[in-house]
Amino acid sequence: MEHVVQPKGVSVFRHKLRDTWLVDQYRSVKRRVMRRSEGEAFLLRRYFRIHGKPLNMANPQTFTEKLFWRMITWNRGDLPPRVTQLADKYTVRAHVASTVGEKHLIKLLWHGNDPRAIPFDRLPAEYVIKPSHAAGQVIIVKGHTDRGEIIRTVSGWLASNYYWHGRESQYYGIPPRIVIEEYLTNEDGSPPLDYKFYCFNGVPDQIIVRNHTHDIHPIFDTAWNLLDLVVSNCTARLLMPKPVNLEEMLVLAAKLSAGLGFVRVDLYNVKGRVYFGEITFTPAAGIIKYAPESWDLKHGKKWNLSLDMEAIAKPIITDRQDRQMGCTLEE
Repeated sequence: MEHVVQPKGVSVFRHKLRDTWLVDQYRSVKRRVMRRSEGEAFLLRRYFRIHGKPLNMANPQTFTEKLFWRMITWNRGDLPPRVTQLADKYTVRAHVASTVGEKHLIKLLWHGNDPRAIPFDRLPAEYVIKPSHAAGQVIIVKGHTDRGEIIRTVSGWLASNYYWHGRESQYYGIPPRIVIEEYLTNEDGSPPLDYKFYCFNGVPDQIIVRNHTHDIHPIFDTAWNLLDLVVSNCTARLLMPKPVNLEEMLVLAAKLSAGLGFVRVDLYNVKGRVYFGEITFTPAAGIIKYAPESWDLKHGKKWNLSLDMEAIAKPIITDRQDRQMGCTLEE
């Protein structure tokens, strides 16, 4: 076996560079250049770990196959701009306002990209802080809070690209921003339930109900029948009361998902009024497993993949965006 001996000067030079900004810059550039190929390999491995078989990219049939097909297709660069706009917690507000009306938006208190500019003294006692470019990150403020800790946490959010958590390409190009909204509560002061509508081709099909502690996971059909369905071992299937204004929620979910092959529309129902939560294109970053598995194919048959690359490219309305997004403390 032939051994290549590096010149002593080269070895010393590399050792000196090892912990410098040049090495960090090189790694960062390499990561961006290799993002698509590395991301695809990451997603293929994730699918195999969850389902114990290779992903059928050529002819996906089940819901989870189509979900990973979507993530890989978008990761390859075929991501319609509208998807990023709707995944953005800030710009999606314009779509909601123009589609179903501003009354369904949670009041926007402040937005910006400098955590040190958050107007703590002008905010109410209770509010919610979240990033525009990520999922599952939220700070609920109730009364006195550590402002320094909030600024440090939010600064960390802004400095990171959420794409790298699960290779969900819709988050890659979202400008990092902080969004502060009103904190919604029920009559008794408790946090509202989160109703998650799975919509196929603009038609709501099932509703997952979650509470703020995420320890319940019942799934209902649109007639509010509890389904014999468990997703990803979430087995707390409580028989929740049917919302009085369920029909209104179904209409709103249909309008907000129109033209999309599959999307999850999250809504809140507070004191008789329905509020928009978010639009999700890749639930749980694809970490989903159905029980019984027959539901995976049932939902897969309802998802028309052709809509992913056709009507989804239609741009949302962004004119007069600030006025559509509700009153802010900056006004």
